[in-house]
Amino acid sequence: MKHFTLDIDDDGIALITFDSPGRSMNVLSQEVLGEVAEWTERLKTDAAIKGAVLTSGKKSGFCAGADLDELGSVHAQAEKLSEEDAAKLLYDTFIALNETFRALETCGKPVAAAINGLALGGGLELTLACHYRVAASDNPKLKLGLPEAMVGVLPGGGGTQRMPRLLGAMNALDLMLQGKQVDAAKAKELGLADTAPADDLVQTAKDWVKANPEAKQPWDQDGYRIPGGGPYHPKGIQVFMAASSMLKKQTWGNYPAQRFILSCVYEGLQVDIDSGLRIETRYFAKLLGMPESRNMIRSIFISKQALEKGARRPAGQEKTEIKKIGVVGAGFMGAGIANVAAQSGIEVVLIDRDQDSADKGLGHIRDSLAGRVAKGRMDQDRMDAALARVTPTTDYSLLAGADIVIEAVFESREVKQPVIEQIYAAVGPETVVASNTSTLPITSLAEYGPEPERFCGVHFFSPVEKMLLVEIIRGGKTGDAAISRAIDLVAALKKTPIVVEDSRGFYANRCVFRYLQQGMHMLEGGVIPALIENGSRLAGMPVGPLSLYDEIAIDLGWKVLQASKADLGDEAADPPTERILGAMMEAERFGRKNKKGFYVYPEDGPKHLWGELGQFADGGVKPDAGQPTVAEIRDRVLYCQAIEAARCVEEGVVDDPREADVGSILGWGFAPFTGGVLSFIDTVGAKAFVARAAELEAAYGEPFAVPALLKDMAKSGETFYGRFGDERQAA
Repeated sequence: MKHFTLDIDDDGIALITFDSPGRSMNVLSQEVLGEVAEWTERLKTDAAIKGAVLTSGKKSGFCAGADLDELGSVHAQAEKLSEEDAAKLLYDTFIALNETFRALETCGKPVAAAINGLALGGGLELTLACHYRVAASDNPKLKLGLPEAMVGVLPGGGGTQRMPRLLGAMNALDLMLQGKQVDAAKAKELGLADTAPADDLVQTAKDWVKANPEAKQPWDQDGYRIPGGGPYHPKGIQVFMAASSMLKKQTWGNYPAQRFILSCVYEGLQVDIDSGLRIETRYFAKLLGMPESRNMIRSIFISKQALEKGARRPAGQEKTEIKKIGVVGAGFMGAGIANVAAQSGIEVVLIDRDQDSADKGLGHIRDSLAGRVAKGRMDQDRMDAALARVTPTTDYSLLAGADIVIEAVFESREVKQPVIEQIYAAVGPETVVASNTSTLPITSLAEYGPEPERFCGVHFFSPVEKMLLVEIIRGGKTGDAAISRAIDLVAALKKTPIVVEDSRGFYANRCVFRYLQQGMHMLEGGVIPALIENGSRLAGMPVGPLSLYDEIAIDLGWKVLQASKADLGDEAADPPTERILGAMMEAERFGRKNKKGFYVYPEDGPKHLWGELGQFADGGVKPDAGQPTVAEIRDRVLYCQAIEAARCVEEGVVDDPREADVGSILGWGFAPFTGGVLSFIDTVGAKAFVARAAELEAAYGEPFAVPALLKDMAKSGETFYGRFGDERQAA
């Protein structure tokens, strides 16, 4: 076998080691599953084998789950078939997986899994088909979970049937619906696995096998009862009632994967395990036929991984190791950048205008890390090591030898110019200089240094510690080496890079502004504020536009608006936005930062909308009969962003559909179930999208005017992935 080795000891116990060649992590491919079936048959028929222990030969862990590239390939095949034939192909493909795992657990020999590290998705499902699991208690990187819902699919290897039969519906649904991953201690508490030190893992598993020669799964034994009760049990029905309402609250009905998981568990627990596996496979096949699943798999898993591995690195550039960086500006953003860099093992020189300000930046990092220690997410030694890597100072000469220096000072040319000049004066010719600006064009900022080819933008999103996306901006003279170095920095910080061309607001902020703008337009148009917010969340946005303005800070939005007007003139202003933000500034309502914005933030309760927002409605808040439908609000907030993204493609600001989609989801939370802004357009279809946009333009004006590119695509029937992506992306 290629992926497994099998060694039989003197007690007749087979040690089966999963170790796919040429891969850092094991995954379940069709080839791997074929070998699982092969060694399962040998366990069943070879009288010399009394039982087996399954483990991994990878230091990185046991198995990361299914091969989603292969899953996408199967889906692409299905799309070329009739609806009936496609459903049959998908069902036949995935029922074979369940039959393989079912054969393992009914092979007649005891099988234990010795889990030495990460076991997620199909990897965990493989261990659930074993009769016993033991996880390494001393491996801090060990995680067990079924995260499929997070990429738009459901556990299709029996997870929706075995986990609730093992843990009870309540615990299983809690893990599956949210894609939670648990460590060894929590797994033991739940009853998912026993624990043992890594050095004793295999022996512990072998001892169990020897002690349980007649092992069967609990659900294959007489008298088995579902922990906590099934759907018709008085206690069990309460679980499903609560789960259904919580699911609606959390997903707003936009995510079919979670809905199907709940259905699989509810229906599957009413029948035997074999029938339950068939139910799961039918839902799995149906889900794969839905655009939400296809788009989420492509964007959130395949494209995201490709970008993180350097898919956008310029040709001819080699990967470099980032050892030392400089951050100039120790405020909230600069300290955040320094924090994630220090945690990633990178030496950081943190500079500000005076030592007290630099020390405050270090204090922010200390407080952040202390919070992680208090929550058990970091130990004290790691915290101390991270803090030791940060040097707070006013001395620019300490930047010498830095691989990259990031300017993160106030969003003003007058402030940034002398800082950029001092950075260039302090560093050598190999150091890349970057600006963490969110709106100012990189080409113009590069003029403040003598070598614009080694100057680029690195736009981190706030808060840096939590946000996964970084926009890397290529200025008019930025060289490939600078872009490559910036990609290496983002990778070292375990974030996702997208490379975009220079433009005011770049890519993300241009699209986000359209979302915020619609909030202001609806507010001025007399739409009930709560309807604006809830309609936007029903559309799939994580927060409404009024809440988002509060989080960004209303005074910052006002300053950006004024800076744009200063550079571009009055045509850069949006009258409703300027009127409303101007009034909010006069009232000193700056957002969450001072607990007064579009929302009120009481000390003793949850935030709520400011009761005086009706003053901004031109002509007053409309009566109920004049309010828009939720569907109308949905289209307004999603279409305005997607149209701006298409305009960015037309202008060459972003030219890779993967970056546009991944950036929209990770950068500002564009409805993840759509797969991103361009996947949203492709799913609607360019012709239908343009037709609906025309209706919105007639009603609401310029934000819904589509660019010529979209009109051309509507005529030709093209998609963004078909026109701008390669064949693998299109699949």
